[in-house]
Amino acid sequence: MRSSLRLILPIIASVVIVSIVFAAYQARTERRNQRRELERRASILAESLQDTIEPALAKSDSSKNLARIVEKFGHREHLVGIAIFDRSGEIVALTPGLGDEYKLRPQAAARADAADQGAGDYISLDNTPIYLYAVPLHRDDQVAETLVVYHDESYIELQTERLWRDSLLNILLQTLLIAFVALLLIQWMFLRPMEKAARWMRALRAGRTSGPPPASAANDPLTVMTREAAHIARNLDAARAAAHTEAKLRESGESRWTEERLRISIRTKLRGNRLFVVSNREPYSHVMKDGKIELLVPASGLVTALEPVMVASDGTWIAHGSGSADRETVDENDRLPVPPDSPKYTLRRVWLSKEEENGYYFGFSNEGLWPLCHTAHTRPIFRPEDWRYYQEVNQRFADAVVEEMAAVQNPVVLVQDYHFALVPRLIKEARPDARVAIFWHIPWPNAEVFGICPWQRELLEGLLGADLIGFHIQSHCNNFLETVDRALEALTEWDRFAVNRQGHITWVRAFPISVAFPEHELPPTSPGLTASEERYSLFSALGVEATLMGIGVDRVDYTKGIIERFQGIERFLEEYPRYQRRFTFVEIGAPSRTHIQRYQDFLDEVSREAERINQRFQAGRWKPIVFLDRHHSHEQIARYYRAADVCLVTSLHDGMNLVAKEFVAARNDEAGALILSSFTGAARELADALLVNPYDSEQLADAIRAALEMSPEDRKARMRRMRRVVQENNVYRWAGNLISDLCDLRIDAPEEHRSSPVASAGVAAGASR
Repeated sequence: MRSSLRLILPIIASVVIVSIVFAAYQARTERRNQRRELERRASILAESLQDTIEPALAKSDSSKNLARIVEKFGHREHLVGIAIFDRSGEIVALTPGLGDEYKLRPQAAARADAADQGAGDYISLDNTPIYLYAVPLHRDDQVAETLVVYHDESYIELQTERLWRDSLLNILLQTLLIAFVALLLIQWMFLRPMEKAARWMRALRAGRTSGPPPASAANDPLTVMTREAAHIARNLDAARAAAHTEAKLRESGESRWTEERLRISIRTKLRGNRLFVVSNREPYSHVMKDGKIELLVPASGLVTALEPVMVASDGTWIAHGSGSADRETVDENDRLPVPPDSPKYTLRRVWLSKEEENGYYFGFSNEGLWPLCHTAHTRPIFRPEDWRYYQEVNQRFADAVVEEMAAVQNPVVLVQDYHFALVPRLIKEARPDARVAIFWHIPWPNAEVFGICPWQRELLEGLLGADLIGFHIQSHCNNFLETVDRALEALTEWDRFAVNRQGHITWVRAFPISVAFPEHELPPTSPGLTASEERYSLFSALGVEATLMGIGVDRVDYTKGIIERFQGIERFLEEYPRYQRRFTFVEIGAPSRTHIQRYQDFLDEVSREAERINQRFQAGRWKPIVFLDRHHSHEQIARYYRAADVCLVTSLHDGMNLVAKEFVAARNDEAGALILSSFTGAARELADALLVNPYDSEQLADAIRAALEMSPEDRKARMRRMRRVVQENNVYRWAGNLISDLCDLRIDAPEEHRSSPVASAGVAAGASR
């Protein structure tokens, strides 16, 4: 109650003060208006009497006439009386009953005579407030007498007092009502939610809860405070969980990488130096939707891996500002503090025109380098104009990086992927003191295949500007060195996996990328549902009747082997018809790069192939393939991962393929089977998957049967071993190893060819991680 009074009393005081001021203003205004009305009526009466009296002055019995007129008009509302004075100030006529005070000529009469026009005045006669108005009376066009009318003004004061009394009564009633309503509102909207939030925060501090704030607190008017409290709670919960995880790891003697361990490691390795990341995709984007700016966080493993690194280094992330509202959210230097709710590093956006984006990204990068490196039997297209745009955009990004690190000593730069092959050399030429690494996220083909590119020499020279080049697997490192060996005049040091070109040494290493393995296990299915119930729920939502589920998650890309996957399923249903009406495969295919004709055509091919197979086998509410050609959130995909009997990853060529690792990480029930293309980087690590050649539909059909008929013990043992691999070699280890190796390099004396800490790891460095 005391807290409520502290909040209500200032409100009551404010209401009372405002009401009194308003009442005073209203009373003053009313008094002024009443006086104006009195003055108007007095002047009208006096002027009408003037017109009546002046003709009578010319008659011989004018005195009697004046007395008669004065007596006749002297009894009107609020009119006290009428007096007529001559030029000497003597009374000529006076309304009967008026006292001696009225026989004295007022100053207003003298002013009226002198000015020959009406004049008014407020006086007090016989303790009565009076308003008098005087007009001159003319005889032979000369002022002869003065007419004065007297009005009682006391009624105005009475009305003003009545207005004050009514206003004060209203103020009292309003104050009581406002106080009562305010007390209810404060209790309902503030104090009760605050008490709940306080209890929640006390429980959180004591470690008795880790959930979100109470719903009532999350939706109350104290939104900002509640949101900040929620941020603090999440940070506290994350810190407590990280400490708990680290303690468990120390106790068990494990060396597992966590987000907290990565943050500490990077802070130690960087030694105060700042990190700069370059990528085409930005970690946060803004779009305009229904007239409002919305924040989007792309579903990207790269963001998951590098965000702790950026936070630890107070770094800068340089990326293409592709969001429709990105320009509205940056400052004058195209910078934005991120994450928005708790800024820890800087996002620098680089702007590209549609022509530049089409040439550099959709053209050279994705119609040229992408099919070239994936060797998926799609002819790469190399256009001179696309190459020019690629050079210009790479130069623009390099300039942005150099600008951002202008005042930074010994900066560390991490360039991401095949979009920026020229950037390492451009940065190194401008800042020789910078440590520069580039990670190539797609395969590197053999030397003969890469030699197709008309500008292979320029690309290799750009890459060799880096101090460290990272690939997913060792064979890609081998292919890169072979390509350099054939295309450039450089010393390829196979024993150290390094290239010495013009005195600059570039180390080439394998860093297998991964996913963020969940340290705090989620329920294997939706709350309250078993795996089979989850499958039933998903199938019901899809309008399908089936008992066994296969799942595939891909961008709709010709390298992912989706057509081959469908044909393998078709062969499976042919050879093992007992699975018809039982097994349904769900393909979650997110449309990708639809600006490119090849991708549009491929999306149509996939849809037609799914429809063809469905028409062949479909019966009743069962069909063999459900093709969902739209984007799904991580949460939506996770339901399918946890409910599926088998996951199919049939890429024709892939640098790593994180879908396989995501599926394994999601299966904390240690159920489900993974069928994995041997042409993926993930196949080197997940040896307990059923490895297949995606071009062999017979082998793929047999693998599906084997997965569905595998004994529960075998399935569980395989999944447990794969989960251990993904858990140990998670995305935090990838980021930690990559940046640690870059920071350990010697870049100050390249001519000495001395071994760095990385060099001592030898050819097997990537495989040992």
